[in-house]
Amino acid sequence: MNIGFDAKRAYQNSTGLGHYSRTLISSLAEFYPDNNYYLFAPKITALFNTSGFTNIHPVSPVHFPSSLFTSVWRSNWVKKDLHQHKIDIYHGLSHEIPLGIAQTGIRSVVTIHDLIFERYPNQYNPLDTLIYRNKFRYACKNADKIIAISQQTKQDIIDFYKIREDKIAVCYQSCNHLFAERIGEEKKDEIRRFYNLPSQFYLYVGSIIERKNLLLICKALKKTDSLIPLVVIGNGGDYKEKVKKYIAANGLEHRVIFLSENPQAVASVAFQTAEDFPAIYQMALAMIYPSIFEGFGIPVLEALNSKLPVITSNLSCLPETGGNAAIYINPENENELALAMEAVANNTELRTGMIEKGITHALNFTKQRCAEAVMNVYKTL
Repeated sequence: MNIGFDAKRAYQNSTGLGHYSRTLISSLAEFYPDNNYYLFAPKITALFNTSGFTNIHPVSPVHFPSSLFTSVWRSNWVKKDLHQHKIDIYHGLSHEIPLGIAQTGIRSVVTIHDLIFERYPNQYNPLDTLIYRNKFRYACKNADKIIAISQQTKQDIIDFYKIREDKIAVCYQSCNHLFAERIGEEKKDEIRRFYNLPSQFYLYVGSIIERKNLLLICKALKKTDSLIPLVVIGNGGDYKEKVKKYIAANGLEHRVIFLSENPQAVASVAFQTAEDFPAIYQMALAMIYPSIFEGFGIPVLEALNSKLPVITSNLSCLPETGGNAAIYINPENENELALAMEAVANNTELRTGMIEKGITHALNFTKQRCAEAVMNVYKTL
């Protein structure tokens, strides 16, 4: 088969949607090498290096007007290129498919990661909400098959867009295989010195936005007896400033480390591409991820692969991702979170048990399993 992908995020997004796109494409190319995979992207960058695959073919607009109006090319005019490359199936990896693709004879799949903007519209710009709703709804109604990355997302698609259940397949995502590889002590020491990391720390990874609930972690941190600091990887705007004001007002400046502001991290390609993240995860004491709502919660899976205990929210899809390996807390209760943080810090037997369960649960999300699930969707078309 010739399989095409909307690869904009693979080449231009260094966070969740980008990781999903790169991991899925490379996994399919590895485990199903007889197919050809065409990556349709407005711009080809160094963020996704496909040189090791002979069956992956990047495609970008080269002729006017597509080369100038790349967003229109991606959302509409790309259909001409799909025909030129004899694409059998086109997969929109992040909520979108080209307008009118249903009339081309090319079968289409769309991945829906979450409908958080439908649940929490007040956390989004109203214009953005309208744009997202139109794009997501169009994709769900016009794609031949929908991939939801969790049971929670599948249910949201049914509830918000009234899509019939049999059109939606749940295909969990995997994470970068590097998280499961053991980093040597010498390498970890080198990275610890480079970023000036403390000898022991809790870890939070994610955008610093209200839904992801970093403020709750800071409130819980203040209630813990130990002085173990929190390392934060991620950026944000107004909500981040709100968190910083709380930190300053409560004397937590030396206990919350915003690693993404570290000059070394800002200048480091290995940090910006997340290459150093597996070592940072493996040095941490626990991943703290009390998000109020997620489509999947990839940092939880990264932590489980890193043999890192996880404390996360008992809401939305997070129990799917964490399975029986995590400690689940009410994401509105800092006392509950503080107790969980202290339990993980002080109980070696608890940590060991969580790590062992995490290794087993993470096997449900291997690259091969996730690629197989998606390939099975393609085969139904």
